[in-house]
Amino acid sequence: MMKHSAFEVALGALVLLAAGAFLIYGAKVAAIGADGAAYRVQADFSTVGSLKPGDAVQVSGVKVGTVESIALDPATYRARVTMALPGLPGPLPEDSSAAITSEGLMGGVVMALTPGGAEDVLPSGGAIEYTQAPQNLEQLLGKFIFTMQGDNGDAP
Repeated sequence: MMKHSAFEVALGALVLLAAGAFLIYGAKVAAIGADGAAYRVQADFSTVGSLKPGDAVQVSGVKVGTVESIALDPATYRARVTMALPGLPGPLPEDSSAAITSEGLMGGVVMALTPGGAEDVLPSGGAIEYTQAPQNLEQLLGKFIFTMQGDNGDAP
């Protein structure tokens, strides 16, 4: 009886050790407990579609950060997106652009950053000037149907 009990205690300790290792790994990946000195930029959009805090920010398809917050700018009534970019090797050039794009037909949305070529860089907390809001599929389909209804069938 005691033999099984010692085995169970050792197995339980091993499980707890593995869980602790996963917790530490997850905290590092998520940057939990970071000193808050991550490089951050903002971008204003006319609409953000289904973008939400926690969504990925990518450069050339590589995740470099996450969407930190989305808020309404009271002066312009545009959506201000703040991004934390700990995975960037350095600051973005000041003529960089940001676009909200879909991951695929059934996937979610991501923020895609395209670095510019300027020598001057955006400081942490700076704003990306060139932005592109997501395409609204319902509006595109509506325009397509409207243009098809205007066609008289006189195709060449």
